[in-house]
Amino acid sequence: MSPSALAQTAAALSDDASPSLIPPHGGVLKELYLPADEAALLKQRSAGLPGIDLDTRQLCDLELLLNGAFSPLEGFLSQRDYDRVVAEYRLADGTLWPIPITLDVSEAFAERLVVGSEVALRDVQGVPIAVLEVDDIYRPDREHEAQQVFGTTDRAHPGVAELLDRYRPVNLGGRVRGIQPPSHYDFTTLRDTPRGLREWFVSQGWHRIVAFQTRNPMHRAHRELTLRAAQQVGAKLLLQPSVGRTKPGDIDHYTRVRCYQALLPQYPANSARLSLLPLAMRMGGPREALWHAIIRKNFGASHFIVGRDHAGPGNDSSGKPFYGPFDAQHLLERHQDELGIRIVPFPAMVYAANRDAYLPSNEIEPSDEVRDISGTQLRRHLQEGSEIPSWFSFPEVEKILRERHPAQAARGFALFFTGLSGAGKSTIAQAVVAQLLERSSRAVTVLDGDEVRKHLSRGLGFSREDRDANVTRIGYVASEIARHGGVAVCAPIAPYANARAEARSLVEAHGDFIEIHVATALEVCEARDRKGLYAQARAGAIAHFTGISDPYEEPVQPELRIDGNGGDPLVLARQVVSLLEQRGLLRG
Repeated sequence: MSPSALAQTAAALSDDASPSLIPPHGGVLKELYLPADEAALLKQRSAGLPGIDLDTRQLCDLELLLNGAFSPLEGFLSQRDYDRVVAEYRLADGTLWPIPITLDVSEAFAERLVVGSEVALRDVQGVPIAVLEVDDIYRPDREHEAQQVFGTTDRAHPGVAELLDRYRPVNLGGRVRGIQPPSHYDFTTLRDTPRGLREWFVSQGWHRIVAFQTRNPMHRAHRELTLRAAQQVGAKLLLQPSVGRTKPGDIDHYTRVRCYQALLPQYPANSARLSLLPLAMRMGGPREALWHAIIRKNFGASHFIVGRDHAGPGNDSSGKPFYGPFDAQHLLERHQDELGIRIVPFPAMVYAANRDAYLPSNEIEPSDEVRDISGTQLRRHLQEGSEIPSWFSFPEVEKILRERHPAQAARGFALFFTGLSGAGKSTIAQAVVAQLLERSSRAVTVLDGDEVRKHLSRGLGFSREDRDANVTRIGYVASEIARHGGVAVCAPIAPYANARAEARSLVEAHGDFIEIHVATALEVCEARDRKGLYAQARAGAIAHFTGISDPYEEPVQPELRIDGNGGDPLVLARQVVSLLEQRGLLRG
């Protein structure tokens, strides 16, 4: 630890709620909210400032900056801090920090700013949350960032896909001043700030606290793991699930929190505390595990449980895991002296049927009858209504999951066709709709590009910003259809990868997103053009025409790529239906 950090730590011991609690990272809890009278004045003045409405990730990051969970950060990273975090997981002053916390904006917005500008940071309703004092404007290399931070540029990694396809090209760095916390109307008694939770620990006489990070419902194996870990270090337990944004396809946080609440009585009295963390996870494996430990240190935890493949996103495009099962444990063990928070590495807990007990995987004997249920198998049990073994979960947790995922319920999804004008998207989509209605009673809604332009997106032009807005609107409507168990069939051109990724993100919050690239050669599309649009575009009569004067960014990893150069639409539609059957999406 640097001399300045040591001095900060010494100062914090007299300033913190209790000297028996671990000091925050860097020594001082950096709470960035202004006093009420100053905040009121800044709120009034913010109405005249250039502003941006933050997306979910940015809003989560801002909330944790403001309440001190990201201490010692005082704002979004400048380029000096960003470069060193990416290269060495340290800030420019040498303080350990593994994940870039950046505010990305469009080129058009950045062009309105200079160093010294102020920017109002608002939530999705336009409510001002904070003001950024811009001290840096820079354009990072996203491919380099992906390779350094995530160890890959494979878009099968959700963090990489978001970074490369949804982050905007310019970063703003600078200090933030908080006006008011973001509004939350759910589970309000469980949403602690670092200072609030630290004060609660002191009031309860807790000073050895082991934190557990989770993004999935907890079952018997998780309860056994956390109990054993707490007993191993003689600590109380902090269950702190991430409820900001997790991996696409995860169970919604409302259901997960209800499961955690149902699980709490399974712990001894006054031994466990449930507290929610509005964290936008990156699924960054070892680096993310280090980040999680720093955040828990800021909340007052003295120990942190690191399990197998902590914050891992699964397998890459070739089917291999992105990270080794113990990479996160090894990285944190190398840095725990500097961190201050102690690491509790723990193997997976497995059920030995012959002993009727859960055991650490490294204590299993060859004669043991090991049983397990994967996440996929659990979802199948819920879908089919079949029995879930009592050794796997608790009845109270199972009841909540079955309420949320009733047996035989149809899961909503969106088919998102993309390709050049004239590629055959609408024709194939019509054939798919006919096939779906022929074999199912599912509600199907078609969001065709031309019809959407006429009704939903009337008034939008064909600039990149307007095209992105059009696709985002389609994604939003499709997400609402999927949320209610319906099927959305979308057929826009959708030329830009970032807008398609945004549509995917919206839909995957509620259902499945199936991207279908209708890959048709430009010359074939021009030959089919009955309206003469391509000829007008080549003559300069139509500006911003995809394939002629504007680019089409082909999907890198669509769920399905169809050769639209001359195949029978019915045959091509059957490829789509076959994929849906393989995914179990045609029930109902």
